[in-house]
Amino acid sequence: MNTRQTGGKALTEAALDYLNTHSTEKFSLEKLAGALFVNGSYLMRTFKRQTGITPLAYHQAVRCKNARELLTATVLSISKIGETVGFVSSSHFTHVFRKIEGCTPSEYRKRHASAGQEETEP
Repeated sequence: MNTRQTGGKALTEAALDYLNTHSTEKFSLEKLAGALFVNGSYLMRTFKRQTGITPLAYHQAVRCKNARELLTATVLSISKIGETVGFVSSSHFTHVFRKIEGCTPSEYRKRHASAGQEETEP
């Protein structure tokens, strides 16, 4: 493995760590690149080459993963879950969630509701 490949892998791992840690914050390629002290275009190319997706797509996937957990483990409203995981509007949350999961957050909750949760709700 050459230095460029090693550097690309290390940069991508640093970007993944940053995106996981800052998933509730508004995404900005410039902010991400600045935090990692690299050029945004270089970061985008390297990240996509290493992961197959863009940093924004990964950021949205992390938010949706966190939302899935809240949808199945809590009775918080859909809009509150969207807000909790970092979306500014519930319509944008629903749009992104549907794009990634193939269903709306409420449909996901209905499909994945635990038996215990259904029994305790009035």
